[in-house]
Amino acid sequence: MSQYDDVWLVIPAYNEGQVIADVVEGARKTFPNIVVVDDGSTDASAEHIATTGAHLVRHPVNLGQGAALQTGLKYALAQPGSRYFATFDADGQHQTKDVETMVGVLRRDEADVVLGSRFIEQNGQVPWIKQVVLRTAAAVSPTARKLKLTDAHNGLRVLSRKAAEQLNITMNGMAHASELVGFLAGSDLRVTEVPVDILYTEYSRSKGQSLINGVNIIFDISLRERGRR
Repeated sequence: MSQYDDVWLVIPAYNEGQVIADVVEGARKTFPNIVVVDDGSTDASAEHIATTGAHLVRHPVNLGQGAALQTGLKYALAQPGSRYFATFDADGQHQTKDVETMVGVLRRDEADVVLGSRFIEQNGQVPWIKQVVLRTAAAVSPTARKLKLTDAHNGLRVLSRKAAEQLNITMNGMAHASELVGFLAGSDLRVTEVPVDILYTEYSRSKGQSLINGVNIIFDISLRERGRR
């Protein structure tokens, strides 16, 4: 038995065969329950995932990270005893120690959703140009400002069952992050941020979305929000 038997890590993966087994095996040392959604990978990701003991769900074609997260959350919600749900990257950037801290906030009933932030405490890990873009992204997003978020596009999040059951991600690509923030801003859920350490390896840097694309996503979401007013 583990003290984290009621926690499920949801990991979306697309062509992460080079690292996915190491990421999952490392996370399972703390969190026994992990579902990895292989989002139509064309490499050997699924074969590597199958060796780890994690639950494997496969999309026959690539649908995007938003769709993979929604599939994974739906799967985890259906598992007996599941209470807390963490979204966790497949490229090795996230650390289980941060998930432990975030789950603790929920267990103490201090929030319904805990979001990781790279900017509450500066640790020098975030490249300066990425800092500029991410801070700008948070500043131009009306929903991020409403929630007083410092880091609107961090993929490390922990949700209570109440929050996970309400969430319905419809944007299949990377824009799901802005959609999620918009959902939280319009809900009655209690949202808080905690500082997290992101590991920027050579591999994760090569896999990350472009900064320009990240800014374009934010502006697209901002325009949609303004259009609904």
